[in-house]
This record gives sequence, C-alpha cells and structure tokens, in this order.
Amino acid sequence: MLLSWLFSKNRITGDVVDLVEEQKTDGRFSADGVTNIMYGIYEHGKDVKVGNCDLRVGMNRELYYAGNIGYNVIPAYRGHGYAYQACLLLFDIARDEYGMNELIITCSPENTPSRRTLEKLNGELLETADVPEDHWLYKRGEPVKNIYRYSI
Repeated sequence: MLLSWLFSKNRITGDVVDLVEEQKTDGRFSADGVTNIMYGIYEHGKDVKVGNCDLRVGMNRELYYAGNIGYNVIPAYRGHGYAYQACLLLFDIARDEYGMNELIITCSPENTPSRRTLEKLNGELLETADVPEDHWLYKRGEPVKNIYRYSI
C-alpha cells in the first residue's frame, strides 16, 4: 500500500535516487517571499527513504547564507552519494520548473562530507562568510558558512 502511495505522488526519478514532493510553501504567502519545496529522498524505485532535501526559489539575504538547496541524509545511509544525486535532480527542477540559472548552496566549513558533495557538484567557492547574528543559522549555532555558486 505504501509503495503505491509513493509512486502515485509527484515522484522525480533519477538514476540512483528519486525525489518525492512532501510539502510546498508558495512564496506569495510566506513572510520571506520564498517558495520552498520539500522532498523525501528515496532509493531509486524503492520505498526506502534515505533523507530529505529542499529547494528554495529566489535569492535574498537569508538564502545567501542558507542556500537554495538544503539536504540531510539519514546517518545509516550516508556515504553513498545520495545528497549529490538529489542535488543533481534539484538542479534540473530549479532550471526547468522555476527558470533559475544560478544557485547558492552553503555548508559549515567543518562539515567535510557536505563540503565534498558541494565540490563534487563543481561549485565555485565564493567565500567563507560570517553569518549575521540575527540570521536563524547563527541562532542555531552555525556562525560561519562556505558559500558556493552553481551555474545551471
């Protein structure tokens, strides 16, 4: 039953992972004006959820530090390139569905696996930036971010 539900939803298929849209916030109705689409990351063709990711459409001060893409892979599934594969699918969605030609993705400098993912995606490291103290990332203990730009 669950498997049929997963495949009946908006499932974007890739070679290694599939994305299933779980929630969408329309920017016209959000305080920051940002459309945010949240996806579950699943092993390709299976009902095995390995993580989550989201695409944030647009650019503003908040997104410069938080990025247009965020991802989290469940610890038991890390090390298989699932975040990388999810980002490739999100690049296509951002370009094809939202007309974006450039994205920002950030990570904390000490997050080596995430930094490696962003480097594998061939991003340009713009800077290692101090996050403003009034930003939600700073408030949750992330005072510094590596900021990468991607032309898609």
